[in-house]
Amino acid sequence: MDKKQIVVIGGGAAGLLAAATAASRGHVVTLLEKNDRLGKKLLITGKGRCNITNSSDVENLISNVVHNKEFLYSAFYTFDNNAIIQLIEDQNVPTKIERGGRVFPVSDKSVDVVNALKRHAKKQGVKIKYDSTVKTVESKDYHVSQVVLENSQRFKCDSVIIATGGMSYPSTGSTGDGYFFARKLGHNIVTPKPALTPLEVKEGWVKELQGLSLKNTHLKLYKNDKLIFEDFGEMLFTHYGISGPMALSASGHIQDVSQGKFIIELDLKPALDEQKLDQRIQKDFQKYSRKIFGNSLGELLPKKMIPVIVNLSEIPEDKPVNQISKTERQRLVQLMKGLKITPTSLRGFKEAIITAGGINVKEVDPSTMESKKIKGLYFAGEVLDLDAYTGGYNLQIAFSTGFLAGLNV
Repeated sequence: MDKKQIVVIGGGAAGLLAAATAASRGHVVTLLEKNDRLGKKLLITGKGRCNITNSSDVENLISNVVHNKEFLYSAFYTFDNNAIIQLIEDQNVPTKIERGGRVFPVSDKSVDVVNALKRHAKKQGVKIKYDSTVKTVESKDYHVSQVVLENSQRFKCDSVIIATGGMSYPSTGSTGDGYFFARKLGHNIVTPKPALTPLEVKEGWVKELQGLSLKNTHLKLYKNDKLIFEDFGEMLFTHYGISGPMALSASGHIQDVSQGKFIIELDLKPALDEQKLDQRIQKDFQKYSRKIFGNSLGELLPKKMIPVIVNLSEIPEDKPVNQISKTERQRLVQLMKGLKITPTSLRGFKEAIITAGGINVKEVDPSTMESKKIKGLYFAGEVLDLDAYTGGYNLQIAFSTGFLAGLNV
């Protein structure tokens, strides 16, 4: 095989794996990183712990992709979750599996994952150049020819892998550069939007619950009265709305709140149907028969939530529980089984974990990650119009597409 000159733009998850894989095949690989260190975004993923991937099977990985899941079949089956776990562990970073199949380093330190990927790349002979901001990627006769830096330095090359990330967490260097390079080379960009981002909501009572985290809660998202997403797990109330895993995953289905009427329903007691919840409430009311309504819900709800539910139920707070009617009780049941929240907007790229939108995957070969428009041009990771739910799925997209690009340059 001829040695080729390969340039990889971006030293994140996708870029590091793409560079290492290309170098392992005997190519001369230069990785250009605009920051003074690698993996800045990787360092903050999973709250600094780095949720490397998910331990579920490939079909489940694919089912957790929100947009363009069919595009990822070849990438996921070529380099799956077991492959990245093995690669990380081969670099002396043991991993562990937590709730929901989330895979983390045993150390709970994302820097260990970044260093593992860096060691892997260096062992394969990748040349890493820091503080290297790319100005443009040039082509000649529909084939990439060179990469030009802001300082006018030029890298002539046979192939380029663009792995510059999206636009989320711009402080880490993800500022949409890859979209600019791709557009200049004739590619179309699906408008980037924040994804896996907290939601701002209409209801004022949410502020009273700021800081409250709910577990084992069922969330349903409706668009124009049609159920479009549901999830079970954790959620956090903030001063502006809701965050946490379920809210972040729901945000992927609300690309634009003006596109329809979105309503979220929270089931605070998913383990009980309405009849059983009603029986449970009656039992508590009997137990606290001499108390007023406002002091009778301590065993059913978090303390912080009680005043909000009491107010929303429209049952007088000071009403003795032995005087509460069946109609009022059923209203309380329905409220706890379907607490309604109205999303008004998505938080911006500064708080979004990933970007939805990006380079149109119809213009990229899913079996190689090569551009269908320019020979020798490849893409990997978040720069593509691919996004998934929380749980390690987005990093797996980065690793799988990065490996596939590196394998085929």
